[in-house]
Amino acid sequence: MIALEYLFLWFLFYSFIGWIYESILVSATERRWVNRGFLNGPLCPIYGCGAVLAVVLLRDVHDSMAIFLVSSLGASVLEYVTSWGMERLFHARWWDYSNYRFNIHGRICLLGAVVFGFAGVLIVNVVHPAVAYATSVIPLPAVHAMCAVFAVAVIIDTIVTVLGMADLADNLAKLGDMVQSYAEKAGDSWQWGRDVFSEKVHGLSESSQELFAHVQTAVASVLNRQQRRMIAAFPHMRSTESAKYSKIIETVREMIRRRK
Repeated sequence: MIALEYLFLWFLFYSFIGWIYESILVSATERRWVNRGFLNGPLCPIYGCGAVLAVVLLRDVHDSMAIFLVSSLGASVLEYVTSWGMERLFHARWWDYSNYRFNIHGRICLLGAVVFGFAGVLIVNVVHPAVAYATSVIPLPAVHAMCAVFAVAVIIDTIVTVLGMADLADNLAKLGDMVQSYAEKAGDSWQWGRDVFSEKVHGLSESSQELFAHVQTAVASVLNRQQRRMIAAFPHMRSTESAKYSKIIETVREMIRRRK
């Protein structure tokens, strides 16, 4: 039981480090603060899972090249399976490496594998000995309490996030129909897509301004907070069910950017 608790603490630590890395990287690209984590809390579980697997499986391996190769392969498999699983569960592609050389179905790429390989060497040889020591000196009653509190928080966060994203496709369809109805009543037209939206904003007529206000209201009322946050946090997120839904996601993301 104690060993599992330490594994859980390590998982939380590396998930937090992954969240910092991802949030800084995406925020710098987007030029705005982005909470990159899948969960509401500051955690990227895929990083925690990958790091804990690395330290458990490779703790007795002393060859840095072997650690690099296993980490590269293992992290790539984990990322591919996670991408595939999330796509099946939520009917959306969360990240896409199609523009990178040597990618596999846009889910993983060679550059990412190399980065994960070096990260594996760094974690196993340098970072984790210090992390293991730091957690070992925490009094056991505190370890038990921390694990209990954090476990409840992570479980609740996961349930809230999954339930919030479960009806994304249905809500995108509802949003599209609602905006189309607004446009028809106003005698105006509305097209989805980032580029179309940007052009429309620069040349809004009085009737278009009213339609735009209706679209903003519809987005806030139809898409819940979880769905809006995910759309903003994952710049390459797209629907796997409909090209139209992907265009709606692009438009919503651009609207969120312009409000920041």
